[in-house]
Amino acid sequence: MMRKCQVRFLGGRDAATYALLPDNSCIRYWIDTKDVGRYDLSAYCAVLAKEFPWAAKLNSMARQASAERAWSAIARFFDNCKKAKPGKKGFPRFKKHETHGSVEYKTCGWKLSDDRRNITFSDGFKAGSFKLWGTRDLHFYQLNQIKRVRVVRRADGYYVQFCIDTERNEKRKPTGRTIGLDVGLTHFYTDSDGNTVENPRYLRKSERSLKKLNRRLSKTQKGSKNRVKARNRLSRKHLKVSRRRKDFAVKLARCVIQSNDLVAYEDLSVRNMVKNKKLSKSISDAAWTAFRNWVEYFGKVFGVATVAVPPQYTSQNCSNCGKVAKKSLSQRTHICPHCEFVLDRDWNAARNILELGLRTVGHTGTSNASGDIDLCLNEETPSNKSSRRKRKPKQ
Repeated sequence: MMRKCQVRFLGGRDAATYALLPDNSCIRYWIDTKDVGRYDLSAYCAVLAKEFPWAAKLNSMARQASAERAWSAIARFFDNCKKAKPGKKGFPRFKKHETHGSVEYKTCGWKLSDDRRNITFSDGFKAGSFKLWGTRDLHFYQLNQIKRVRVVRRADGYYVQFCIDTERNEKRKPTGRTIGLDVGLTHFYTDSDGNTVENPRYLRKSERSLKKLNRRLSKTQKGSKNRVKARNRLSRKHLKVSRRRKDFAVKLARCVIQSNDLVAYEDLSVRNMVKNKKLSKSISDAAWTAFRNWVEYFGKVFGVATVAVPPQYTSQNCSNCGKVAKKSLSQRTHICPHCEFVLDRDWNAARNILELGLRTVGHTGTSNASGDIDLCLNEETPSNKSSRRKRKPKQ
């Protein structure tokens, strides 16, 4: 498993900015040239290093990492086309240096100090040594466990990410409890015991200040320094909202996993649900998919079974007698006409979800808990086995 350890530091602007150029150049080379594969992009990076001084300053592994990111976007686009994915297929796009910036090193081009509080970059840009800010203790890992080092640009500065090859397995005492979760908008979720968690609505609560910053940005002149400052203030506000949302999902998912031996939830297609223009912003603000991903990740770490059940008829079926009791979306109370069972709509759905999870746990329940979940990586690390083109035999 690859874990990500992120620490903030000052610097890295030049290398992170120029690393976008090989990435964009590889995408342009793929667009303009037919039958371009992964190894062709890697060879093209060597051509860029000979032609342009800025490309020669980059570490050779950093150039190869840019080619890998470009090929990862291209391969993802082809996979979506082959699967006949509805909607946009994700055609590779060029990255702007105003909003993006990252450079990735593998095993050379960087060096940690003896106290692990400073990092030195030794590529052609000669950025020098920088002090690391953060609470991560890098002494816990050996240097040979660090497989990649990334310098990533965020709205509030630059961060260095250490991709570490390690296994994370934590022990917990069995509780003997099982739970079913029904996510929603009024409450973030309602469990099968009738407990509810309030929806924090971080984006809705910040809309007033975001609109104010947007108005200030629209009044500035394009290309001016004031516009750059206004854009940075707006980006930092959005970053704060996303971090609060992620922190809520991580802590809640960990609490759910540690308190139960089995967690069942609906296998919702959020991509289709956000097509509803009236509910798309609220659904995106709730971040159900992020919460599910963290539940599955912590399920693997703590050895807890996580089960995704089909969402069909979980709200319509009666959890007491099992018969269908049709109701509209506005009807928030479940009243069964067959057995006269009365219960909150979401609570009834959570009980049905748990029943489906217990029914299928012997067949598919443990697969999510023990599958390969690489959630600690915000950016996908290309695998050596994926999207490889077969070499032509030598003649």
